[in-house]
Amino acid sequence: MKLPELLVPASSLEVLKVAVIFGADAVYIGGEAFGLRAKAKNFSKSDMAEGIAFAHEHGVKVYVTANILAHNRDLEGAKEYFHELKEMKPDALIIADPGMYTLAEQICPEIERHISTQANNTNYETYLFWHRLGAKRVVSARELSIEEIKEIRAHIPDDMEIETFIHGAMCISYSGRCLLSNYFTGRDANQGACTHPCRWKYAVVEEQRPGQYLPVYENERGTYIFNSKDLCMIEHIPDLIDAGIDSLKIEGRMKTALYVATVARTYRRALDDFAKGRDVYEANMPWYQEQISNCTYRQFTTGFFYGRPDENTQIYDSNTYVKEYTYLGIVGPVNDAGLYRIEQRNKFSVGETIEVMKPDGTNIETTVKRIVNEEGEDMPSAPHPKQVLYIDLGLELDAYDILRRQEPEA
Repeated sequence: MKLPELLVPASSLEVLKVAVIFGADAVYIGGEAFGLRAKAKNFSKSDMAEGIAFAHEHGVKVYVTANILAHNRDLEGAKEYFHELKEMKPDALIIADPGMYTLAEQICPEIERHISTQANNTNYETYLFWHRLGAKRVVSARELSIEEIKEIRAHIPDDMEIETFIHGAMCISYSGRCLLSNYFTGRDANQGACTHPCRWKYAVVEEQRPGQYLPVYENERGTYIFNSKDLCMIEHIPDLIDAGIDSLKIEGRMKTALYVATVARTYRRALDDFAKGRDVYEANMPWYQEQISNCTYRQFTTGFFYGRPDENTQIYDSNTYVKEYTYLGIVGPVNDAGLYRIEQRNKFSVGETIEVMKPDGTNIETTVKRIVNEEGEDMPSAPHPKQVLYIDLGLELDAYDILRRQEPEA
């Protein structure tokens, strides 16, 4: 069975390496400009080159986003950027704007061009249009159902690939083309500077009573009328494969390494299990459900895949995340004293019980035996974010293992 590609986001070089180790077939990243995640850490030129090399060494592809809706002022910089990418040789560019597409085709035609979901790809004639222009892949609009995607597959050439978002945050606006951020803050979502106003709490103002804010209650906390639940299709892998989707895309270029590792590992296991047999996949469903709920999320929905969602399946009455685990750090190399290097992400202490999360699906509960700083001094805890430390957990670790702590239920 030919499985679809598992495409995983990365916000930084560190997260790219985690995505690769935890099961991605391909990783998508953004440079310091021309992508739609301006607030993500994104990749410097040197980090991008290193990330592409690391991924290729592990047989994993790298796609670079250049999916802004460009203004005139962007075009000269975009030309320079595409010349730089030509030298770094990513496997594809993700583009929404026809002008940006034209520049990429002229400057680096040897790099595949994929059409971003921002281009409103809702029908097979749109796919055929981009195919005639030389695009290898089109990312389906998030408004499409499984049946619509299946119909697109039936009308396009076999060498035209379909990429579809199957997990992560959902944008309230049509194909992600939102104007709220620009209207409220002057920060253009289509230029990568979205302030996520869909997650804010709103009230109603009546025309004849200016200044009086009338809350719209769904419960005692109020309502978040634009705020969508998160997409999750871990229970519907067979339907996605049956629809003829070539690449299953995870949303999250602003997420932590813990989130990326959790989602990548879970979908990797689900896809590999399905390849062994549907019975294997279905038997392991409780494990997928448990693991996917271990990362930070806003409840789950299947979005538009099974028809138009109603208010109970799509809109959520709070913008609060569910958080079951705290990210502590990534395991690095071992030193001469047998201690493992980490760069701390959240506080933990000697004597505390934490978990080691491994790429193969294993989670090992262990106790922190020792924490040593870079000066060789023992420390009772690791209180400073991003501090380099050396730790003993009483067991052998591997590079890129993830350390996390389970939080008590609220």
